[in-house]
Amino acid sequence: MNKSKIFLSLFLFFFVAFSARSGNENLIQNPSGRNITTLNGKWNYIIDPYETGYYDYRYKPYDESTNPGNGAFYLDKKQKNKSDLIEYSFDKSPTLWVPGDWNSQDEKLLYYEGTIWYRRLFDYAKKSTDHRIFIHFGAANYESDVYLNGKKLGKHIGGFTPFNYEITTLLKEEGNSLVVKVDNKRKPEAVPTLNTDWWNYGGITRDVSLVEVSKTFIQDYLMQVKKGSENLITGYVQLNGDLNQQTVKITIPELKVSTEVKTDSTGKATFSIKPKRIEYWCPENPKLYQVEISCNDNTISDKIGFRTIETRGTDILLNGKSVFLRGICIHAENALRGGRAYSAEDAQMLLNSAKELNCNYVRLAHYPHMEKMIRLADEMGILVWEEDPVYWTIQWENPATLANAMQQLSDVISRDKNRASVIIWSMANETPVSEARTEFLKKLAAHARSLDNTRLISAALETHSNPADPNERIVQDPFADYVDIVNFNQYIGWYDGLPEKCDQIHWTIKYNKPVMISEFGGDALQGMHGDALTRWTEEYQEDLYVRTLKMLSKIPQFRGVSPWILYDFRSPRRVLPNIQDGWNRKGVIGQNGTKKKAFFVLKNFYKDMEIKYQKQR
Repeated sequence: MNKSKIFLSLFLFFFVAFSARSGNENLIQNPSGRNITTLNGKWNYIIDPYETGYYDYRYKPYDESTNPGNGAFYLDKKQKNKSDLIEYSFDKSPTLWVPGDWNSQDEKLLYYEGTIWYRRLFDYAKKSTDHRIFIHFGAANYESDVYLNGKKLGKHIGGFTPFNYEITTLLKEEGNSLVVKVDNKRKPEAVPTLNTDWWNYGGITRDVSLVEVSKTFIQDYLMQVKKGSENLITGYVQLNGDLNQQTVKITIPELKVSTEVKTDSTGKATFSIKPKRIEYWCPENPKLYQVEISCNDNTISDKIGFRTIETRGTDILLNGKSVFLRGICIHAENALRGGRAYSAEDAQMLLNSAKELNCNYVRLAHYPHMEKMIRLADEMGILVWEEDPVYWTIQWENPATLANAMQQLSDVISRDKNRASVIIWSMANETPVSEARTEFLKKLAAHARSLDNTRLISAALETHSNPADPNERIVQDPFADYVDIVNFNQYIGWYDGLPEKCDQIHWTIKYNKPVMISEFGGDALQGMHGDALTRWTEEYQEDLYVRTLKMLSKIPQFRGVSPWILYDFRSPRRVLPNIQDGWNRKGVIGQNGTKKKAFFVLKNFYKDMEIKYQKQR
């Protein structure tokens, strides 16, 4: 590659990395634990497939300084007299509920991909004149341009990660107009890309809040057991505001420990605390400690659990003890209403079902789920796999695509780094092996470890057949050398023969690492019955689960599994009438909430594994 190409690649990388968060402030940690005012509720919306509200007739963006135009939706103009020409009106437009996807709220938007403009009017009076106000979005799919009172706050790229902007100088006590342009179009260079197997829900899909903070406030913090230690708690605090040296106090009252540290010129301070004894967080005892961080008049509290996670040879060690991960895959969807999961009730429904299945672990696929889900997993004692939305085949050699993937990975690590339940950062799902792909994933893994070296790195890999032996399956992937746990997806008995084929399969896996099966399964329409050879019946799926679990148990390094999937979920790829009807039917629970026969096979297997590992301790 010549110098000009190298320069261009670097330019594109950093340009896109900046553009993905253009105008975006660094994330505020634990926004729900601060002084917040919700902007959830009914928002007016305008469907805009031609992006008329953003571009003029020459398809050039409106420029407020030279060509604001009466067609610029973000200005939220009103007709001042009968002669004014304004070709839109938020006031007369219908409403959508925020948070929520637009697809499930309006029948004509079920398959819609494009731009929708949201508008929310609000009043706000600060509690103190020197306080600062931020607006925080839990997520909006996929690209969002945010405007307050006609001024652009910034653009965010990434449909599943949070973002926030400071609005202190733009805020009025009455009559604020918040306009958000949300675009969920799939793009070849995006992450995820054009081809997925889930519904492309559009909209402002998670909470929107105003966050009021002091002039100098605690913006970010990290607190966890230091890698390689048993009871040394280390971390940092990052201030935003007056960056002169400040005193920060960190206290864990129940452990009767506290420390004071001084921030440096960037507003950051690191700390170490060594209690006499820590009661570790684990699924059987999800212990959370109240933590308080204070600086001057600014105090923030959080509930944080402490635990260790590592691998040793073929074992996964949680708090130094071998653990088998009894899991299930979950999409961020409430199947009962067929929409994106966004509420505490949605999280409770999904994780309660996983608990009933005897799970101690969930794989949250194929993108970051809502923060409520992670915090509830902390409280319920459920281990969590979180995943960057690098799915199937994307543009491996595009620097902009890599920058996008890295930014989304950074955002989810930043948001969830204090959550004890999170033990695995996953780089990708089912990505065919190539040199460019492997280099891409290696960069992601290195980036994740640079941000957090205390958790495990993995990815959902693929398997390969041996042409000389039709019953041999091989796990051999160059990226497996860079992960802590070798995970792979396999669908023997569904896409590869019938369930009885599982009885003949043997595996070649040469890695001296824990092996987990990140996906297996088959479709069944809940309530459809027949013999074990009839596709789409519960009996077929049940037989597949019985044979697959027996097959996988023969793998010496077998240390966990997360079948695909907990609930049936929407997918436009699944079109078989009267069976799929736009739903992927691999759930062990149907879209109506009724458990299929495979649910009980898995539940019993997990109970046996739980007893087995208890006896080993």
